[in-house]
Amino acid sequence: MSARFAALVRAARVSLVRAGVAVCALAAVSGLPACKACSNDGPQGADSGHAQSTVLTPEQAAQVLAKVGDETITLGDFAAALENMDQFDRLRYQSPERRKELLQEMITVHLLAREAAAKGYDKDALSQQELRAILRDAMLAEARKDVPSPNDVKEADVREYFESHRADFKDPERRRASVIVTKDEATARSVIDAAKAAPGDTQWGELVRSRSLDPQARANVPIDLAGDVGITSPPGDARGENPRIVAEVRAALFKIAELRQVYDQPVRAGDRYYVVRLTQKLAPHERKFEEAERSIRVKLAQDMLRAKEAELLAELRKTIKVEIDRDALARAKVESFDAGAAGDARAPIDAGR
Repeated sequence: MSARFAALVRAARVSLVRAGVAVCALAAVSGLPACKACSNDGPQGADSGHAQSTVLTPEQAAQVLAKVGDETITLGDFAAALENMDQFDRLRYQSPERRKELLQEMITVHLLAREAAAKGYDKDALSQQELRAILRDAMLAEARKDVPSPNDVKEADVREYFESHRADFKDPERRRASVIVTKDEATARSVIDAAKAAPGDTQWGELVRSRSLDPQARANVPIDLAGDVGITSPPGDARGENPRIVAEVRAALFKIAELRQVYDQPVRAGDRYYVVRLTQKLAPHERKFEEAERSIRVKLAQDMLRAKEAELLAELRKTIKVEIDRDALARAKVESFDAGAAGDARAPIDAGR
């Protein structure tokens, strides 16, 4: 099932919609002109018409547009499907003809769902897990509805966070490294001598490609970038850790005095010896409030979101007993399998006919 069909299935269960979208849906099936909110003349997006929106009356929401067996698709279902699309998908359904196509897609969803249920697909573990995920998302969406967006976080709270975390916005000097990986100390020393004799970027790149054991040394990159392992901050600064730069190389990198110089000694890390070259310096920088404001807003909004979710789960655990058999969990073994092949395990919709 396509992502759009999946969205339609979820949307078909929503009973309350904004008035502007509901009027458009009614217009689509009755042949009346569409409203401004869904035309090119009006604002697009999830919030268009929000200020004057109302909900459908029960009579409007219950109006039946189509029947599939003993199931019905109502005006409420149809309008909710439109409302739950993102703004770009919604633009595709402005004309009455395209709205009729949308109704046909909803009918197709019902047909496929009925056939899937008849074949018992709704009882298998994957379908049950997907259903639980949909219900989970609905509960979390309800819990999140009062959480402000990053733009709505109070400026006073943003400034308070900035002032109390000034150290987090002071970026230390950072450096970029290029390395040659060798198997022994003698080889590393000969590479150091060669690098000092020919210190240019091109000559270094040629050394990397001819002498380094790192498989990435022969990657299809400009020769002056050969051996590059990225940027890191001084040892001890957790914010600037780089998994491609081991601790020993990191320490040596910050002992090199000048750009394009190599560290005078081989750097041993594990069973390998590294030749380390400094290729770039980024000066320390203290971010101003204006530079940090957006990231702080996002963080505070995310913190409030997580707090709401944690509060909901804590309340649920007070009323619903949760038991974990840790011994059984420790004994559990799950064989790895090809996820792509597993996706073909379910029978096609015409199987058995």
